[in-house]
Amino acid sequence: MSSREIRSDDWRRVDSVVFGGRAETLTIATYNVENYGPANRMTEAGYRQEYPKPEAEKRALRAVIKGLKADVLVLQEMGGQPYLDELRRDLKAEGTDYPFAVLMNGADADRHVALLSKRPFKSVVPQADLEFVYFSGKERVKRGLLEVTIGTVADDLTIFGVHLKSRFTDRPDDPMSAQRRIGEAVAVRDRVLERVADPARVRFLILGDCNDTKDSKAVQRLMRRGKTQVAELLAAADLRGESWTHAYRKEDSYSRVDHILVSPALRTAVQDGVAHIYDGPGVKEASDHRPVAVTLELAGRQPSAAPPPRERP
Repeated sequence: MSSREIRSDDWRRVDSVVFGGRAETLTIATYNVENYGPANRMTEAGYRQEYPKPEAEKRALRAVIKGLKADVLVLQEMGGQPYLDELRRDLKAEGTDYPFAVLMNGADADRHVALLSKRPFKSVVPQADLEFVYFSGKERVKRGLLEVTIGTVADDLTIFGVHLKSRFTDRPDDPMSAQRRIGEAVAVRDRVLERVADPARVRFLILGDCNDTKDSKAVQRLMRRGKTQVAELLAAADLRGESWTHAYRKEDSYSRVDHILVSPALRTAVQDGVAHIYDGPGVKEASDHRPVAVTLELAGRQPSAAPPPRERP
């Protein structure tokens, strides 16, 4: 991973006086961009193997990202580095610049987690070594765990980007890969706890495509370990009050599988107390998922009061 050391726009940043310090708003989003790279897909000319994402879908995708106006954007199903570079280049040409980016290289060579940011990284820790027990053996978390920390006026903020296993399975003893997703979720959760130690004191988010609903065991594992609350799942809906994020076109069914979870230490900073599902222009054409975003209202630390001057004897 390399980042150009240039100044970010920070055009959504709001500075003000808050108890003698500063405050800022920060919007963070997650978006499954549906195979931004070669994939087997239906085209206008019929079924094609290893076919690139159509240009019309790419244009729609860029319109969605522009409308999101996110300061930090976590992506799923991104292709390799050339495809991430292409997306950033095309976004910049249309007026949406993300100077800082990183691609997670996990066990899945085709579909990656990536992160785009308008502000520089303080640290990037790709976690590709996560393992879990799966029946009689061990497996790797397929897309790994991408950990990125950025600076804010309220100290550091850490973002954990995830993409849990799809519901496709070739094992009859694990229908819809439910057990595999549970294993991946436990491995992710335990690694997060290794990295942050105390969720009640550290500001972080876990977000991405979990391929499961909010009441599933996989999502529940991300939220708690025993009596320890790791993170809270944010409610989310669009402007019409609809909460689905994934459209399964084959069955014409809809579900919410893309989630944002925040640590207890970050909960009070969530604007309006909820996340939001974006449903602006281009959403239907760009991907089979809709993006989810949260806006944080972060206040700077109050400076310590200066001690009163000592009287001279």
